Amino acid sequence: MPTEKNSPEKTRLHPRNKNRENYDLEALKTVEPQLQTYIKTNKYGSDSVDFAEPRAVKLLNKALLNYYYGIKNWDFPDSNLCPPIPGRADYLHYMADLLTQSNFGVLPMGNRITALDIGVGASCIYPLIGVAEYGWNFIGSDVDAESINSASQIITLNDSLSGKIDLRLQKNGELIFENIIGDQETIDLTFCNPPFHSTAEEAEKGSRRKVRNLSRKKVQKPVLNFSGVSAELVYEGGESAFIIKMINESAHFAKNCFWFSTLVSKQSTLKGIYKALEHQEITEIKTIAMGTGNKSSRIVAWSYLAKEEQNEWRQSRWRGTARAR
Repeated sequence: MPTEKNSPEKTRLHPRNKNRENYDLEALKTVEPQLQTYIKTNKYGSDSVDFAEPRAVKLLNKALLNYYYGIKNWDFPDSNLCPPIPGRADYLHYMADLLTQSNFGVLPMGNRITALDIGVGASCIYPLIGVAEYGWNFIGSDVDAESINSASQIITLNDSLSGKIDLRLQKNGELIFENIIGDQETIDLTFCNPPFHSTAEEAEKGSRRKVRNLSRKKVQKPVLNFSGVSAELVYEGGESAFIIKMINESAHFAKNCFWFSTLVSKQSTLKGIYKALEHQEITEIKTIAMGTGNKSSRIVAWSYLAKEEQNEWRQSRWRGTARAR
């Protein structure tokens, strides 16, 4: 029986993404034997993971983190979202490219680079991959104390993460950067996968649609792995309101950060984002297309730094930390 390794390349993923080729299930089973239970033959005659089963998705991603990134201990409550590793890695790689472009073709790496993940979540996924791939330090913020505790356990159980990730609880759910970035703190880039839905009902409807598309079955109450806790999915006004709030608040930290960024799931959200950015003293805006499988999304990044300030930043923070790309 052919394995998924023999299927066509996932050519839409970033060139440095470790999962550009379809999953090598035989290799992944060596680090996560339980995955075998959820492997079946798909309609193309290849071995594939049962993506309609939340347990299978979690085991697959555990295996990917272990096999490709050396994260051997990764677990979190089933009520939280299970992030797809290839898509999360793509965001990191494209932001690394943006740093490279900002540094004359040389990628800043290592301990002197600090990234902020807004909404680090129980899985701590962006810091885990960012540390493994680029050696960056991370700050991870979240409004949910249980998510912070879960992320903290993951860090404690993996020696490679020691001293690399600083978790911070956002005690005011109305704030994003306030209470997280110190007045004199310097951040090289930020990440955010914003809440997508405006109501819990909308989130549940989206989860039902996802399960139906994967399994071809109608499900009234989706399994929790496909829904996530409220703070991960729901924000009044949805993705658009959250990102616009983020943009407005970023102005208060204009000189603390080189590149602010966010994922944008809906193409229709971009118009409002660009309008919000026009009201700020932005010097650069970048929109970066991303795609995994049949899903398209994009990153919007912005900076307030003038050319002289960018040059000073490069000299003081990135010099001697980089490698050519």
